[in-house]
Amino acid sequence: MSGTEIAALIAAIAFVVLVVVLVNLLLNVMKTVNKINETIDETTSTINVLKKDTDVLLHEVEGILVKSNTLLNDVNGKVETIDPLFKAVADLSESVSDLNAQSRQMLSRVNATTKSSGKAVTAATVGKSALKMMRKRGSRNKPTDIKI
Repeated sequence: MSGTEIAALIAAIAFVVLVVVLVNLLLNVMKTVNKINETIDETTSTINVLKKDTDVLLHEVEGILVKSNTLLNDVNGKVETIDPLFKAVADLSESVSDLNAQSRQMLSRVNATTKSSGKAVTAATVGKSALKMMRKRGSRNKPTDIKI
């Protein structure tokens, strides 16, 4: 074999190796492309399901918001109805507090009057006892016309 033939043989082997490597690379690229296509299909399917679920959820949320607004309006109306009741209870509470304060003042006055009455009764009792004692002493010495 001549040098040219050896060079041609080496070139042919290199070409075969290159073709095998390229075929192997193309097969791997095709597998990757197939996986990417599968992933895109799954993603598209998932997005479609999400769109449907989102539409259903949005519809339900809208219904809940409508019901919530109706309920809130009803509650606001009822609060307006019972608002005078709370005002009346507050006024009654204030009146009861005033009544308690006045009762305490009256009780203080009664206690003060009772104390001064007690002092007057005690003074009268002491005076009466003193007068009796004076009569007894006076009756020994001379008659008196004092009557109680």
